[in-house]
Amino acid sequence: MIKKILLVALAVLVAIQIPFIYRRFEIGRLADKIASAEKNRTTSEDPLYKEYKGIIHVHTSLGGHSTGGFDELIAAANQNDLDFVLMTEHYSDQNDTSALTLNGTYGKTLFVGGNEIDTADGDRLLMIPGSADAANLRNMSTTAVIDKLHKENRLALITYPEKFKSWDSDFDGDEVFSLHTNATKMNPFTTLFDLIWSFPKYPALTIATYFRRSDENLKKFDEIALKRPISLFAGTDAHSNIGFHLFGDDAGHKIVNIKLDPYAVTFQLARVHALIPKDQPFTQETLIGAIKAGRYFVGIDVIGDTNGFSFSTAASRNAVTMGNAIERSDLGMLFVSSPYRHVRCEVLRNGQIVDTENDVMEFSFKPDEPGAYRVEVYRDDLGPPFDTMPWIISNPIYVR
Repeated sequence: MIKKILLVALAVLVAIQIPFIYRRFEIGRLADKIASAEKNRTTSEDPLYKEYKGIIHVHTSLGGHSTGGFDELIAAANQNDLDFVLMTEHYSDQNDTSALTLNGTYGKTLFVGGNEIDTADGDRLLMIPGSADAANLRNMSTTAVIDKLHKENRLALITYPEKFKSWDSDFDGDEVFSLHTNATKMNPFTTLFDLIWSFPKYPALTIATYFRRSDENLKKFDEIALKRPISLFAGTDAHSNIGFHLFGDDAGHKIVNIKLDPYAVTFQLARVHALIPKDQPFTQETLIGAIKAGRYFVGIDVIGDTNGFSFSTAASRNAVTMGNAIERSDLGMLFVSSPYRHVRCEVLRNGQIVDTENDVMEFSFKPDEPGAYRVEVYRDDLGPPFDTMPWIISNPIYVR
C-alpha cells in the first residue's frame, strides 16, 4: 500500500513538472525572438542630447537588509554597461551610510551616494545625494523634509507610492514601478518551479515574465502630473539578498550558496535612460539635473534595448523633450520614435489614451488640448505579459 502511494505521489510530482518544462522551452523561444529583433534595431542620433542609462534605488550591506558588497556591485554595473547607479542606502544612527557607500566613477559607471529615508508622516523617500542627517529626518514631516532637501539641492523621490500619504508635498519623482513590489505579487508555487527549470538559463527573462503594469501607481502619477510637473521612474530596489546557503561562515565561505537576485541579474531588468545636453559633461550634477527635470524615460531593457527612444516636439535645436512644457500656440506636432519596428505606441493625455498606433517605428500626432502627454510602448510581438506590460514609459511633455 505504501509503495503504491509513493508511486502515485511520484507520478503526480512528475506530472506537475510538465507545464514548467514546456515553459522553459517557451522562455527560450522568447529569448531567441528578442535576440533576433535586436539585430534589426535602428536609431538616429539626437542632435541635442546624449543618452545615459542607469539604475535608481540600490542597497548594499552598509545599512542592513542586504548582503551585497561593493565588488559585486561594481562588477555588475560595468558588466551591464551602466552609465550610472543612484545608491539609496538605508540610514544608520551611527554612520553616514551615504558617505560610506560608493561615490564617484568606478570603471565606466558613475555612482552617487544617497539614502532611503522615513518621515514622521510614515512616508518613505529616496534622498539623492544622501546626507549625514538621514536618520534624523524620520522626526520631521514629509513636507518639512522635502523643503529641507530642496534647499540643499537634493532630490526627493517617492518610493513605495502605494503606501505614500503626502501627495500634496513637493516631491520630485514617483517610483511607479518597483521590482521589489512586483516580486511580492509573484505566485510562490509557479515561481518555485520556474526557479528549478527556467531561472538557471534565463534568470532575468524568467523574472520579467512576472512583470505587470502598475495601474494604480500610474493612475496616481497622472493625477499629480495634471496639477504640476513631476517625473516617474522605475526603482530596482536591489539588495542582492534573496537565496540560501548551507554550511558557511561570516567570511563568505559556503559549501552551497545560491543567490536569486544578484546585482548582475537585477541590473538587466528595468532601467532609467537620462538625457543630458551634449554641450554639458556627464557629472553627478548634470545627472541629478536631468532627473529633477523629468528628462528621462523608463526602459524594460530585459526584453529589448530601449536606447534611442525619443519623445519630443522635433529633431531640431529648439526641440522640447520630456519634462518640458510648451504653449499649444507654439506647438506643431509631437514625435515618437522607437528603436524597434512593429511596436504599439499609446499616447496618453492626463492618463487617458488619446492615440494608439500599431505596428510602427515612428509616428507623429497633434495635441488638440492642453495636458500632460506621455507615451507607453508595447511589444505585442512577444506575447503575454508584454502586450499589457509596457516596454517603455516616457515622462510627460506638458502642453499649456
